[in-house]
Parts: sequence; C-alpha cells; structure tokens
Amino acid sequence: MAEAIAVLAAGFWAGMINVVVGSGTLVTFPTLLLFGYPPLVANVSNNIGLVGGGLTGTFGYRRELRGRGGVLRRLLPASLLGGITGAILLLVLPAAAFQMIVPGLIALGLVMVVWGPALQRRITRGRDTSDGHGHLATLTGPRLAGVVAGVYVLGIYGGYFGAAQGVLLVGLMSVLTSDDIQSVTGLKNLLTTAVNVVAAVIFLLISAGSVDWKVVALIATGATLGGVAGAHFGRRLPPAAMRALIVVVGVAAIARMLL
Repeated sequence: MAEAIAVLAAGFWAGMINVVVGSGTLVTFPTLLLFGYPPLVANVSNNIGLVGGGLTGTFGYRRELRGRGGVLRRLLPASLLGGITGAILLLVLPAAAFQMIVPGLIALGLVMVVWGPALQRRITRGRDTSDGHGHLATLTGPRLAGVVAGVYVLGIYGGYFGAAQGVLLVGLMSVLTSDDIQSVTGLKNLLTTAVNVVAAVIFLLISAGSVDWKVVALIATGATLGGVAGAHFGRRLPPAAMRALIVVVGVAAIARMLL
C-alpha cells in the first residue's frame, strides 16, 4: 500500500511539473527504481503512464496553441519520427546497455533542470522581440532547419528515455527563436506528449512483456490529475522547490543504481 501511494503521488507530481517545467520522469522513474523495478520495465511503464498527464496538460495549454498550425506542421512530424526512432533503439539495444546508460541520462537531466533557467535568462536578456523577428512562425533557412533537427534529436532522446526532454526543448527554442515562454511551453507540452504517445504504441506492439500494468495504472491516474492541476495551478508553485525535489529524487536513484 505504501508503495502504491508513493507511485501514485510521484505520478501526480510528475504530471504537474511536466506541464510547467518538464522533467517529470526524473520523479517517477527514480521512484520506481527505488522500489526495485528493473530499469527497462520502469522506463516503459513510466512512459505509458505519463501519456495521460501529457494529454490533460496539453489541453490546459490549448490557448497557447491556437493559430499555430503552421508551426506544428513543421515540428510535430520531427517529434513523431524522433519518438519512433528512440523507442525502437530502446527495444533493440541490450537491456544491460540501458542500465549502464541510465545513471548518466539521469545526471544529464538533473544538470538541465538546475542550469536550464539560468541559460534561458542569459539567452533572452536584452532580446528585442517586439518586431516578431525570430518567431517560430517566421523562421526560414538554417535557423528553421536547426529547430527541426533539434526537435527530431530530442524526440529520439524522449522515445529512448525522456527525462528532462521538455527542459531541453524549451532550451532549444529559447536559443533559436524569440517566442515567449508561455508559447514555448504550450508547444513543448504537445511535442513531448506526441513523443510519449508514439513510443507507448511501439512498446505495446513490440514489447508488451516489459509493461507492468499496475505501475501504468498508478502513474496514469496520478499524472492525469497532475496534468490538470499543473495547467491550472502549476504556474503558482515555487520553481525552486519543484527543481529541488527533482534533484533529491534523481540523486537518490543514481545512488541506488551505482551502490
């Protein structure tokens, strides 16, 4: 019962922070590791479970997505293809390889969670966005190609593991575009959810045996409710407190795997 409550609570927290910040996997995945689930089972089950939170969070940010059909036609296919590639890599590569790589991926995600806000502030400081120059809707040439390529690469990462994919997407679009943070967050929610959905479909079709349905049900319930809460109330939560919890859980998971 204690384990079920902990996983449900982790799912709720992950669903909420995925909407606002990203990196919810750095709460749920390490929590599953701490309870002794094998890394591959934990990753696949977590991915499927978090889909509900992504859907409710994306719906909550629907206002920021209105009128952005042109942008989505450029970026959504890249995310979908990347998610498919990453999910296939996860299933094709040996499980032992994933177990060896996971601590480094968690550490990378934690670095981005901590450093991401400072990077974004540095990039956007003093930038003049009043003329619309550099907005996603108007990008052409190398900068547009850079955004699309980056979204594809991060889709691969998201399909393979996904921790802090949202943070990385926000960082990418902050570097290469001048869209405001709420607009970028709305796009981030949709793109990461698309990656999770296609990866979940591939996992179910190819490796259903790696799915722990109890974990999926608990995380899905928590994340779906958390996505609703994040869209409505998450912006009021102290970002420093949210990031601190992610770091604590992530470090504990790394220690659990390495010691």
